[in-house]
Amino acid sequence: MMETLVRYEVVDGVGIVSFNRPERHNAINDEMGAQWHAALLAAIADPAARCLLLRGDGASFSSGRDTTQLGRRAEGESDEQFIRRVQEVREATLDAPKPVVAALRGHVIGGAFEIALSADMRVAASDVQCSFPEIRFGLVPDTGGTQLLTALAGPARAKWLVISGERLGAEEALRWGVVDWVVEPDELDTRALDVCRRLAAAPPTAAAAAKQLVDHAWRDSIRRGMALELSAQIELFAGDEHRRAKAAARQRAGRTAKTD
Repeated sequence: MMETLVRYEVVDGVGIVSFNRPERHNAINDEMGAQWHAALLAAIADPAARCLLLRGDGASFSSGRDTTQLGRRAEGESDEQFIRRVQEVREATLDAPKPVVAALRGHVIGGAFEIALSADMRVAASDVQCSFPEIRFGLVPDTGGTQLLTALAGPARAKWLVISGERLGAEEALRWGVVDWVVEPDELDTRALDVCRRLAAAPPTAAAAAKQLVDHAWRDSIRRGMALELSAQIELFAGDEHRRAKAAARQRAGRTAKTD
């Protein structure tokens, strides 16, 4: 029987999609990624859901790609096919005709940060820590992260976060425009659901038109940028910097195993 790694429910017209691997800070393995895509598409198509809420069970939204599967591909799948498959999930979020809100707490790392950035609005707990650690592996964000972050925070701050790999806390994220509300951790789910209820109360056709009109300001540039992310990442996966980073990671893992 397949483990339920992503949950979906509708509450007061809000389709809630939740990561459900709290013991691993919702690290995204292949199975969870597939379930997330299926649940997201189901929520977008569900007439009972007039707004979507993306969240994670436990202490974190998501710590990003499961490091035990980092760089691993399904049999016969190329780097290009893998990246494009994940980009399609991101595009589904961006193209959703319904408002999408992300509720963020704890770790919001790598691909999970890109999921959060693809939402229309973000409510963050005061303990949130967002980051793009890809640079440490000789890589870059590749599912819209560079483009979406630049649109929200501006080029200088986007370059800082992507090139340094440093973490961004809640208050600074609020000042930079990366998140829209900051609340205490125990208030996060209530506040995020309240935001979603208000959005779900809007006439759905008018809400979809409003979202499309606002997105028109940057939609085409985001898509072009994602195509460039794909090309750059394919080159970096094959490059010396990434090979050296992977070798160093394997050595560290080996030393840790010997001391356990």
